[in-house]
Amino acid sequence: MRLLQITASTVWRGHEQKIIYLYEAFEEKKYFEEQYIVCPFNTPVHEVAEEKNMKVIGFDYKGEYDFRFAKELAKIVREKQIDVVFIHSSKAHTLAVLSHLLFGLNAPLVLCRTLIRRVDSNFFRKWKYNYKGIKKIICVSNPVVHVLKYAVKDHSKMCVVGSVTDIHKFNKTVKTGMLHREFNIPQHYKIIGNIAEFTGFKDHRTWINTVEILVKERKLQAAFILVGQGELEGEIRQLAREKGLEEHIIFAGFRKDVPEILPEFDLFLFTSNNEPTGGVLLESYACRVPIVAAKAGGIPEVIVENETGLLAEVGNPRDFAEKVEYLLDNKELQKKFTDNGYQFLAENFTKDVIAQKMFEELREVALSQK
Repeated sequence: MRLLQITASTVWRGHEQKIIYLYEAFEEKKYFEEQYIVCPFNTPVHEVAEEKNMKVIGFDYKGEYDFRFAKELAKIVREKQIDVVFIHSSKAHTLAVLSHLLFGLNAPLVLCRTLIRRVDSNFFRKWKYNYKGIKKIICVSNPVVHVLKYAVKDHSKMCVVGSVTDIHKFNKTVKTGMLHREFNIPQHYKIIGNIAEFTGFKDHRTWINTVEILVKERKLQAAFILVGQGELEGEIRQLAREKGLEEHIIFAGFRKDVPEILPEFDLFLFTSNNEPTGGVLLESYACRVPIVAAKAGGIPEVIVENETGLLAEVGNPRDFAEKVEYLLDNKELQKKFTDNGYQFLAENFTKDVIAQKMFEELREVALSQK
């Protein structure tokens, strides 16, 4: 069986990492006779795939209605004798549907969906989710399935295969003090952190408001670190200044050394209000960092409340602050959560586990077309 994964993404986030993880796991397990990644030139996915000597086919992305490339995609699928096309972005979804409809792309299409967002806002978008060539929609969590039900007529086409992380990549579990040294943090201070793009649904406002309570009311001796970048970073920095928290919150920017810095956190504080799953929560499990997260979206499918972490009410900084303080004061509970979290990760969300589930779904589609 031959697989082609396609994305038109020009950024590097959890979904793009997932493409690479799946390729690696499929290769290790020899699930496919051949596999390819198709993505735009000069993008993180293309660069990472080339660095890892993967079979990657680049293209000059001109837009989701690029009929010339849609025609080229059909040719690639024919020449490579592809059995199933696995789609990883909305614009790639459009290109694959056009290729199938207009240029005879002769392989079934499978869509991977990771966003909790309505897609029935216009006729074309709704149509492409119901297009006959889309044989299966693999969702990262049940809330993603639920929101798609407004658009997708045949609910039986949808299934859930969870998020994925690489426990071998995130194998550091012992603190070295590197963040204390880098940012001159007093040694006795705890570090409470978050790793997320500065975008609306990550709800950094609630994160800042939680810090305000912990600093001004609870007098917590801690440094608060935000890792990431994004369009709302300036707005969040301004909010921190307005609240007089500049000395307490560190904006660490984009980091390539997340596997090194994540274990330095004493607690991971995750306020996202509409998260499909939260791959960084799985990475926190791998690094044995205790978690307080929002009870939102697919997070409760990743955080088992009072077993692997604590869940707080969405948008409620006081609830977050109370749970942060409670967990920091309870070493026994921290150990319970980190031990259980690592086990939960190992059983449900590793590359091997998720790759096998993905392969089974993709194989089912390929065999049904024979």
